[in-house]
Amino acid sequence: MKKLLLGSIAFFCAFYQLNAQDRILKTNQDTIHCIVKEINTDEVKYILPETSSSILFGIDKNDIIKIILENGKELSFSHSLYGAKTYENQKKHAIKLNFLAPLTGNTTISYERLIRPSRSWEASLGIIGLGVDNNDENPRGAFAKFGIKYIKNPDFYLKGMRYAHVLKGTYVKPELCFSVYSLDNSYDYYWGSMLSTRDERYTNWAIAFNIVVGKQYVFNDNFLLDFYIGAGYGYRHDHDDEVYHYGFLGADSDTPLTITAGLKIGLLLK
Repeated sequence: MKKLLLGSIAFFCAFYQLNAQDRILKTNQDTIHCIVKEINTDEVKYILPETSSSILFGIDKNDIIKIILENGKELSFSHSLYGAKTYENQKKHAIKLNFLAPLTGNTTISYERLIRPSRSWEASLGIIGLGVDNNDENPRGAFAKFGIKYIKNPDFYLKGMRYAHVLKGTYVKPELCFSVYSLDNSYDYYWGSMLSTRDERYTNWAIAFNIVVGKQYVFNDNFLLDFYIGAGYGYRHDHDDEVYHYGFLGADSDTPLTITAGLKIGLLLK
């Protein structure tokens, strides 16, 4: 009976001591029961009473989800490179215009929105015919693009490292494009011995999946430049084996390969 009583007392003392300590919850789901002594810019320092009261341990703040103090108060942490709080004052939306598109017979506007640091989505709408008609075909139609941008991570990480801007950097973007448009098509034919010309209007459509590689520059959190080039596979349905489908080039009768390239300028929005 005496041993049972002493055992119970020891258990409750240990339980009380454990719950009277601070708790550090790590990103790998481990928990450290300790006494937090310092919270610095990049590191949290603590002691382990059961080990030594004079040895000070340290842990990188990027390895911590939260700290639950003895009094119940919680302190949350986010990664210095990927944490949303790190970039809360930066603009995370952008409206862009394809700078060279009007020279190729269309006007293209894009919208980009941040999903989280290092990732965003982008959608584009092109108005075919709103530009220079190089071949006098009177094109009319539209195309749409959608893709997810994966912004390149640093090759190595240093404490306190962060993106200069969450929308800035080299990226890879898998992108789907669909284009539908109509054109005037003139062809010659003989009526008896006379050569005549006939105009007909055709409707074409094309679809492609491209892997786009680009680099986006952000200036003063207000203005951006986006250079890109991409390649992929496509399919088209047309009446004259068209090669240029406004949203991309290729997917003709000889090969399904497609390419795309451009320069976008834009403004960032809050």
